[in-house]
Amino acid sequence: MKRKIALVTGGYTGESVISLKSAAVVEKTIDRNLYDVYKILIYPGDWHFLSASGEKIPVDLNDFSITIGDDKITFDGVFNILHGSPGEDGKLAGYFDMIGIPYTTCDQLSSAITMNKGYTKAIVDDIEELNIAKSLQLFENSVKNLQRVEDELTLPLFIKPNNGGSSIGMSKVKSWEELPEALEKAFAEDKQVLVEEFISGREFSIGCYKGKGEITVLPATEIVSSKEFFDFESKYVPGVTEEITPGRQNEEEVARVNRIIPKIYEKLNCKGAIRVDYFLQHETGKFYFIEVNTVPGQTETSLISQQIRAIGMEVRDFYTELIEEMF
Repeated sequence: MKRKIALVTGGYTGESVISLKSAAVVEKTIDRNLYDVYKILIYPGDWHFLSASGEKIPVDLNDFSITIGDDKITFDGVFNILHGSPGEDGKLAGYFDMIGIPYTTCDQLSSAITMNKGYTKAIVDDIEELNIAKSLQLFENSVKNLQRVEDELTLPLFIKPNNGGSSIGMSKVKSWEELPEALEKAFAEDKQVLVEEFISGREFSIGCYKGKGEITVLPATEIVSSKEFFDFESKYVPGVTEEITPGRQNEEEVARVNRIIPKIYEKLNCKGAIRVDYFLQHETGKFYFIEVNTVPGQTETSLISQQIRAIGMEVRDFYTELIEEMF
């Protein structure tokens, strides 16, 4: 008998647009011989399933079920592809934990921590061979904090919302005159902002997942952007960024990255598929951790999809491994 899988998408933030694109790919790629898939759209005060006839069927939040005609549908598990809140920040995970439904992504605590860039960096800081750029975590946009940044950090700087995604609200600051506007932009997206020193290096993004009980590190993708950094436009507008999979790394670099990534996965108690962004510093080749994404995009051109294909694996089989790892 096929398992019933809820594919959750939508969301409460600007990332919902990307979430819907990811869900469309998962929905058509997932192995229908093994699973019956129901796409559940989650918006503030509006959780529903859209039937084939276009009828909006509400989700019963008591047990996360839907009723189609006389049939009540309950789910064996959840394929979570909801970027941002509540799918990536732990809120949805906590709800599923309470009602006892397994899901493909990190648990409530790991999701909440990894959504916060500053807290994540504090946890992975002691991993051997991993480096972190000097930074400040700000909780208010004040004159005092502006001065702190100037006193304690060196230009150029990256300014980013601490809990955001898709590089929304991010800026690169090359002069102190640009700092107030950059902070204002970031604080418009979040109550916490991370200010960190810029690391000059080659940028990479690498997938890692647990399937069949084993952690697999995928080939890294090198990000070569025509923009100053990998911002929203670089990520989602065709032609702005060149993505090279596998990225140009020598044998020593590949071996070192493959030692570091599983340690990050285990230290943060991750589940399912994650994507880690990092720099290899130009002068030294040192590994500098940027951030971890616990609900990575699954569009046709997404980095994880590229990396799965690079190891000769079908994306459909990858999804099957993520689902089966839940049970």
